[in-house]
Amino acid sequence: MGTLDGIRIVEMSGLGPVPFAAMMFADMGADVVRIDAPPRNAEDPHDHEGPIWRGRGAVTLDLKSESENARARALINAADVVLEGFRPGVMERLGLGPEAFEESNPGLVFGRMTGWGQSGQLAAAAGHDINYLATGGILHYIARQGERPMPPLNLVGDYGGGGMLLVGGVLAALLERVRSGRGQVVDAAMLDGAALLMTSVLGWQGRGQWSEPPGTNMIDTGAPFYEVYTTNDGGHLAVGAIEPRFYRRLIDVLELSDVGLPDQFDRASWPETKKVFADAIARRTLSEWRAAFEGVDACVSPVLDLEQATADPHIHERQTYVRDGQFLHANPAPRFARTPSERGRDGIAESLEDVLERWKTVRAK
Repeated sequence: MGTLDGIRIVEMSGLGPVPFAAMMFADMGADVVRIDAPPRNAEDPHDHEGPIWRGRGAVTLDLKSESENARARALINAADVVLEGFRPGVMERLGLGPEAFEESNPGLVFGRMTGWGQSGQLAAAAGHDINYLATGGILHYIARQGERPMPPLNLVGDYGGGGMLLVGGVLAALLERVRSGRGQVVDAAMLDGAALLMTSVLGWQGRGQWSEPPGTNMIDTGAPFYEVYTTNDGGHLAVGAIEPRFYRRLIDVLELSDVGLPDQFDRASWPETKKVFADAIARRTLSEWRAAFEGVDACVSPVLDLEQATADPHIHERQTYVRDGQFLHANPAPRFARTPSERGRDGIAESLEDVLERWKTVRAK
């Protein structure tokens, strides 16, 4: 029994942050059921294999059909939470917006996930992770000096600033419901979440400790002690020796203690010091540097691909990743001491009647 055992969630089928949030809820023990639209044709089956679809089942309903729309309403009326990632107004046009359940299911938490938010001039506009970061003033700062910005995969908007924000909002609304007995709408926008993740940078900027252009600051590859360097065999070594004690250990292992390096925080000297570090690290292979830094607290790590990471002793011990058939999964996180999360199997088709019967039983407990 997971932390969210007994919580019933309807996931409206979509991509990116909503299935990611649904996966996290299912990992934590919630009973999640996805509503899929019928395939458009026989050659267009649902592609719901892989880690992000684990742990929950699905029912197929044509929401444009009056009778099947009614079946969807019955499912939502039995739920604690709805997760949806459509553009604003879509659920309302289907007759499935939050207002439709205010009387029949007043405790319903309606988790809404969009890129731009439920309001504002861009609310109805199309977009992807890269667009939210670009418009939000975030992508500008993810760049080396003199180079164009590099999208950080879709980790910041879709998942960190999207799916996890939705999970946090829904959990807070469920907690508030204990006091009030009432649900509410959670407006989670990837734009807002990505902006929230910029909090520390906003603080540095406000204190005058963040400079333009990008790539000239302490944690954006401007500093020689927070950078990725290439080894003799084409591998890469990640250096994050910010604190002076770690920095001293770094230059000791690099055999640079006697070369008269400038003060660690002398920004004017950073470009030249980076060249010194790069030359030193290029003299050995990645495995040689791993051996040299073994047991040394200097915040230095090899850059591993996923297959290499699964073999790392620490990651292997914690089982951070596990392989299940053709897919590599990240195990559920965070970890709970008393009500551990479980990684469920890929979802299967379910009967709506079976789900309603199961949820009726849960509600009666």
